[in-house]
Amino acid sequence: MSTTATARSATVPVTRPLAGDPTAQALLLLRIAFTVAPIVFGLDKFAHVLTDDWTRYLAPAFNDIIPGNAADAMHIVGVIEIVAGLVVAMMPSYGALLVAGWLAGIIVNLLIVGGYGDIAFRDFGLLLGALTLARLAWAYGGAPSAGSRH
Repeated sequence: MSTTATARSATVPVTRPLAGDPTAQALLLLRIAFTVAPIVFGLDKFAHVLTDDWTRYLAPAFNDIIPGNAADAMHIVGVIEIVAGLVVAMMPSYGALLVAGWLAGIIVNLLIVGGYGDIAFRDFGLLLGALTLARLAWAYGGAPSAGSRH
């Protein structure tokens, strides 16, 4: 299958229109979701629209090793989330792995905090979605790998 993909970004195939390719549609939908969601959550660490206190989700064990107070930590988290979303937009095969790793860290953090098992389980579903995005991006030529077949 001929694609316009480069090693830096995954694109949809040029041999079939997007409307006729459910795999390309899934790639596009996941790419949009994992670009927008981290950026929105990252910006909200500063705006406090989605929740008024992000610090309640930060495990004391992590707060102790992050410079500054919990609010400072959440600002650092916000910047990382914004960057992760931008990386997904530009290089989905790498950005999706970054987001998956970040979600794994969030899951561990929430389990340490306790009382947020429902959110941790939801984030596990998102982690699986991010890994799915990475796999689709690889299938469309978004990541160089030795011996991979597209």
